[in-house]
Amino acid sequence: MPMMRALAYDRCGPAREVLTLRDLPRPEPGPGEVLVRVAVSGVNPSDAKTRAGTRGPAPFALVVPHSDGAGRIEAVGAGVDPGRVGQRVWLWNAAWKRPMGSAAEFVALPAQQAVPLPDAASYADGACLGIPAMTAHRCLFSDGPIEGLDVLVTGGAGSVGAYAVQMARLGRARTVTATTSGGAKAEHAAAMGAQAVVNYRESDAADRILAATRGRGIDRIVEVEFGANLGVTRAVLNANGTVAAYGSMAEPEPRLPFYPMMFAAQTLRMVLVYLLPLPARNAAIADLTDWLARGALRHPVALRVPLAEGWRAHEACEGNDRIGAALIDVAEGV
Repeated sequence: MPMMRALAYDRCGPAREVLTLRDLPRPEPGPGEVLVRVAVSGVNPSDAKTRAGTRGPAPFALVVPHSDGAGRIEAVGAGVDPGRVGQRVWLWNAAWKRPMGSAAEFVALPAQQAVPLPDAASYADGACLGIPAMTAHRCLFSDGPIEGLDVLVTGGAGSVGAYAVQMARLGRARTVTATTSGGAKAEHAAAMGAQAVVNYRESDAADRILAATRGRGIDRIVEVEFGANLGVTRAVLNANGTVAAYGSMAEPEPRLPFYPMMFAAQTLRMVLVYLLPLPARNAAIADLTDWLARGALRHPVALRVPLAEGWRAHEACEGNDRIGAALIDVAEGV
């Protein structure tokens, strides 16, 4: 039986204690699936939280983590075009409700979850995309085009935020404002294209956001901390505006000002990247393919480690200091 190297855990706990390099049987693609030889695996905070046990016990007896990655199609299952063999691809949802993710030399998954990677993009670029880029796209464009709108990206230095800032500029938003905690993160958000960067810790943050739009207010918010930022949201969001939230860790059960928001006809949208509607996912993939082919997106990387040191990438995703993606080099010569 062909074997492969994989990073895996059989119990939840600290990364350096439970993540181990193992020899496992190489999977075979089933009907409608492709087998991808993984070059680079992308680590996200959700991977670290699941491994740490903050979302419950380990979901399977043995877990090979990570939803994101990039590589080359090695084989295809029944019903898949054989012409896809040899195609460079990036992956999404590789580990969603599945025990075998991209932290392995090979992963078998549904063919549509292996997206052709334009020649202009590297495997590292592709491994950055799945969760952050698809989340950013859904938050920005779920309620229609943003051309001519004023956009606010909270957490503009994070992986989602950095993509959202870039995509907002590519989508021809009138203004793109980002919030950060200042310092290097403010510089990073500006480097990604934010026209104004506001320190959310300052008492006049709402006033500064409004000033960045010359008093017009915000039409669309990409929101990393819905509950904690709700006061600022209420102060800056326009009538008929949308706040698309993908997190609320600081206040997981915030009190919603329903009637004030209703009488402003404002929309609160919850975004979970694993459950994107098919049309939204297809739209995101189409835009990403175009932007990647044109080299229009930047993919900052904070940490890149070999497979045997994958625990380091997990640890980097446990706090808020990281600026850029955490990647694991799985195999060379892919």
